[in-house]
Amino acid sequence: MTSNTVPTAAPPAADPPLRVGLVSISDRASGGVYADQGIPALQAWLAAALTTPFHVETRLIADERPQIEATLTALADDARCHLILTTGGTGPARRDVTPEATLAVGTKEMPGFGEQMRQISLHFVPTAILSRQTAVIRESAGHAALILNLPGQPKAIAETLGGLRDADGRQLVGGIFAAVPYCIDLIGGPYIETDPAVCRAFRPKSALRGPA
Repeated sequence: MTSNTVPTAAPPAADPPLRVGLVSISDRASGGVYADQGIPALQAWLAAALTTPFHVETRLIADERPQIEATLTALADDARCHLILTTGGTGPARRDVTPEATLAVGTKEMPGFGEQMRQISLHFVPTAILSRQTAVIRESAGHAALILNLPGQPKAIAETLGGLRDADGRQLVGGIFAAVPYCIDLIGGPYIETDPAVCRAFRPKSALRGPA
């Protein structure tokens, strides 16, 4: 017996939900000396910039390298975050060890992110050259996460992620987040879309998806 049924292609698999880890690293905020401002600033910017639904995991920890490494590892490997943003602990002070912890857990360094962050900050303060912000990809057990070190101040967080605009809204300096969605594509994460009024994500034409 023959069949005239024409096989159809299987529908494309749905993307996994975007999972974002937010880590604020501060001795005093984690000790209750003052309220943390880093995580609220990150949450507010992401809520404005992302049109893709996302889930957030937050951690407020001290400037202790073993704790930072353990937190980043758990967010990447156990919570399965695709993107992890840290704030704080990137300066030259003795207690600033976020870059060392980040590099220790990474499997690939992504130095371009740190270079651009310093270029953005140099528009405001010459001490931007003291920043040691970096970025890595962590790959483990078939999952990959992009980990980015960000500044500690809310205003600097927004400028670093979204870039600088003039009074008419024209982009003067690109923010680092414009490159994040395509990076997440390349490491096997979900397709991230943004509000171009906040941050226009860049992808080559071959990587763009049409309307669903």
